[in-house]
Amino acid sequence: MKINRRAFVASLGGTAAVSLMTPDEKADALEHYMEDRLREANVLEGILREGKAQQYPTVAELEARNADLNRPYRGGAGALFVPRNDGDRKVNGQLRPLVPMPAKPTLLDFFKYRFSWTGHCLQSATRALKTGMREEVVLASLLHDVILSVMHPDHGWWGAQLLEPYVPEITTFAIRYHQTLRFYPDEEFGYVYPEGYLRVFGADYKPEPYLQRTYEFVRNHKWYEYPRLVTVNDLYAFDPNAKVSVEPFIDIIGRHFRQPKEGLGWDNSPSSHMWRTMIMPDRRL
Repeated sequence: MKINRRAFVASLGGTAAVSLMTPDEKADALEHYMEDRLREANVLEGILREGKAQQYPTVAELEARNADLNRPYRGGAGALFVPRNDGDRKVNGQLRPLVPMPAKPTLLDFFKYRFSWTGHCLQSATRALKTGMREEVVLASLLHDVILSVMHPDHGWWGAQLLEPYVPEITTFAIRYHQTLRFYPDEEFGYVYPEGYLRVFGADYKPEPYLQRTYEFVRNHKWYEYPRLVTVNDLYAFDPNAKVSVEPFIDIIGRHFRQPKEGLGWDNSPSSHMWRTMIMPDRRL
């Protein structure tokens, strides 16, 4: 099996992290890395094989569906506001039941009571943790899609805005730009275009100019590998039978997430209003 050295080193947390490893640790890490690549290659082969047998809609067909004003909600609405399956639960046409939030809510409270797609995020972060990625990337993988509770379009930017006051700069960068990189394959990192995007965006979809400009910026940035690693973790994190928990990430959250003493939503940060929106999604104004 051909190994991409850059991707391998990045998966271990970079050259600084590798320099601290013993020869035996490096050998073990390489063995695990090769096993993971082989397993993922088999998964991708199955996805591509299934994809060839399916008929995907075109961009024009999807636009025609969006012109239907009798739809119960627009596709970009977050799972807190509309009766839609959110990756963690099937709602069968009903809004998700909510319980009151604690007076000073923490990030873990939002995982428990408000975020959607938590299973997917936990799977993604678990992969990041098991492959030895740096903690800022593990945290980015843990949080990369939690904004889908509120909004789907441009969720990378929305998610980065929500979390920027509380997480390291690398984590913010990775969350903001993982959305864009999802549209662009990278063989060096083993990332392919998601089969699901053929259904969601259309078989003939081409990323809009703003995404192309963003991709070119990120591709040439010194931190390119961080959002790219989030996309790789993202790709293999949709197992409905996976058993995952937030427990392995509590220490990482403690080291890298700046929890305000007033509670999220009440600390007057630039994104407090976004946290309050999740706390009180039924407010009319």
